[in-house]
Amino acid sequence: MVEHLSAMLGLLGVLSLLCQWLGWKLRLPAILPLLLCGLILGPMLGFLNPDAIFGDLLFPIISLGVAIILFEGALTLNFKEIQEHGRMVINLVTFGTLITWAIISAATHWIIGFNWELSLLFGSLVVVTGPTVIVPMLRSIRPNARIANILRWEGIVIDPIGALLAVLVFEYIAVAADPTQHVLHALGYMLGAGLGLGALAGYLVGQILRRELLPHYLKNTAVLTIMLGVFVGSNIIQEESGLLTVTVMGIWLANMKGVFVDDIIEFKETLTVLLISALFILLAARLNSDALFSLGWEGLLLLAVVMFVARPVSVWLCSLGSNIANPDRWFLSWLAPRGIVAAAVSSLFAIKLERLGTPDAELIVPLVFLIIIGTVVSQSLTAGAWARFLGVASVSPQGFLIFGGSKFAREIAKVLMKRQINVIISDNNWDNIRLARMDNIPVYFGNPTSEHAQNHMDMTGIGRLLVLSPYRQFNPLVSYHYQDYFGKNRVYGLNNNDVSSARHQLSEDYLKRLCLFGDNVSYARLATTMAKGGVIKVTNITDNFSLADLKQRYGEGALPLMYLQGKKVHVITDQTKEVPAGIELIFLLTAEAVTNGQAPSAEESGDQSAAIK
Repeated sequence: MVEHLSAMLGLLGVLSLLCQWLGWKLRLPAILPLLLCGLILGPMLGFLNPDAIFGDLLFPIISLGVAIILFEGALTLNFKEIQEHGRMVINLVTFGTLITWAIISAATHWIIGFNWELSLLFGSLVVVTGPTVIVPMLRSIRPNARIANILRWEGIVIDPIGALLAVLVFEYIAVAADPTQHVLHALGYMLGAGLGLGALAGYLVGQILRRELLPHYLKNTAVLTIMLGVFVGSNIIQEESGLLTVTVMGIWLANMKGVFVDDIIEFKETLTVLLISALFILLAARLNSDALFSLGWEGLLLLAVVMFVARPVSVWLCSLGSNIANPDRWFLSWLAPRGIVAAAVSSLFAIKLERLGTPDAELIVPLVFLIIIGTVVSQSLTAGAWARFLGVASVSPQGFLIFGGSKFAREIAKVLMKRQINVIISDNNWDNIRLARMDNIPVYFGNPTSEHAQNHMDMTGIGRLLVLSPYRQFNPLVSYHYQDYFGKNRVYGLNNNDVSSARHQLSEDYLKRLCLFGDNVSYARLATTMAKGGVIKVTNITDNFSLADLKQRYGEGALPLMYLQGKKVHVITDQTKEVPAGIELIFLLTAEAVTNGQAPSAEESGDQSAAIK
């Protein structure tokens, strides 16, 4: 039995990793291969039976997994960020949630025949979307900035709000089903324990992090362990209050001044592969296929209400009085896939309701999975075509993600932004990020390949990567990561292989990439040029003033960087053969060239303010 359990745990780990890789490779939400894997191994083949394998351990595993999901989701609920992303996001996660909840609950009661309590619980379970499903879709669809921001932040914020709503509805049902307790009395205890203990735990953990009472290598593990301990303790004080407690704890930490939780959120990546992915396979494997098919046309009709009634009504009512265009509203009305939070929380509550003897509780999970399958499959396959039909998809995005926030990178970013080209600077160096913020350049502080970056970095209009950092060993990792995202011909890096030590040499595969600005241009050369007073200038290349004329005037003191031809930006690399006429050239001048040469005239540059000093 022990060997069998070990084999199943090992298999779950391997399958979780394989499904995550497959989702990444196909640019689809990982939930699709995870769901398919669970369905094949469970209901179809009967190979994986979580109840038989884990027995009494299954309930604690699911319970702790849901607690981790909700805590991570709550850590992203920063009230300042909600305000920064517009009234539409706030409307969708408040009034929109209530509208969606009311419509789905009523439809469930009238179509499926659930009693009102169970219908309200089901409605609360399927109001959530989630960034783990939305973000992969946005990468392939590439809608305009307004739509991308609304959908991304709605998915981040609505997870803990929807889960909190589901917890409260479940507690009402669970307490009402127990004749030995008064409903309001028990609900008051649950709210008191959840809100009080959650706020207290969040404050104490925040103080520990703020005062740096833990070594760095223990911080993530300690917060996770304390959160799980608080979850169990809250359930001991008042049964079923733990989920509310960890949600409040996460919200408190996210909004506590002087407490940085980015590392803790990033730590969730490993848990996603090792725990959350395995959990979703287990949940899908537990699905009763007979119960799923027994839903029949009623289940499909409810799915249609969720997709074609609840979501559009919510979006259009929430957008009243806003300046959102009708094509944007129609696209928002279509894209609202459900994800891992709905599956995990529904499975947890279904087990508890079945133990309480609640009628129709066994149909909750199949019905939730029907909504997940229907929304994810249909919307992931059609959203791209729908966006193109509405004219809201970004075509050939010209913007740049710049890894490295040096002075040279910041000056390039300012030139591009002045010409309405989207730019994001990402760096692990806080001083560089601070200086970029002072120049009003969009930034991301941290690892641009992390899952946190994928969920929080606004990549709208960004279609290429410039690697301009001094981090020799980290540059290839960033390049490889974004080659799969943008394509190999849209990732550019400097030739930094100018060291003789073998231990610092970079791989031959990495050196085959497109070399920025030529094969003899390194980070050291650019940094030295800027430190000595070099400047970036812009001039028009015409039939009367060619690139050869520019070279004749400045010699080696002028380094062409990129040029704008119409609305397209072309990066100059070691593969660039020629620069055509009729373009706007961005180039770097050394201090000596500035002093000894003559700056482009207004007739040549076409813009007397072209020089970026």
